[in-house]
Amino acid sequence: MGKHNAIVEWELGEGSFADGRYSRAHSLRFDGGTTLTGSSSPSVVPLPWSDPTGVDPEEALVSAAAACHMLSFLHVAREAGFMITRYRDEAEGTLGKNEKGRIAITRIVLRPDISFEGAVPDSGTLERMHHKAHDICFIANSLTSEVVVEPPL
Repeated sequence: MGKHNAIVEWELGEGSFADGRYSRAHSLRFDGGTTLTGSSSPSVVPLPWSDPTGVDPEEALVSAAAACHMLSFLHVAREAGFMITRYRDEAEGTLGKNEKGRIAITRIVLRPDISFEGAVPDSGTLERMHHKAHDICFIANSLTSEVVVEPPL
């Protein structure tokens, strides 16, 4: 069905690899040409060995789940005849231990705040649309963690 590529590149630079005192900053390059700074989360690897401005893998996973749900929801809403003018999600991932005792993103909460033009779906229709979007989201279908949709904060 298709392949999707990313290049992750890291170099030692200054620091001591053997002592674990080296930068975790790296580049994330995508096939469309966008390059981002990646890093471990400062909550996992303390400063100065993490770059707090970089995208950490946990944030990348949460944003991938949120973006996939959004794109799926936009499709579902359009097919249902609704017009969306704005979609904003303050998604949150929880790092914890999974059922095997391993550290993992154990839960992702999506909090989409959606603006409609014209007809607005009632709460039941909105819930069914989110459920359908979740069912067709490639990322959600790839995860074993719980992904839930809640009202925006």
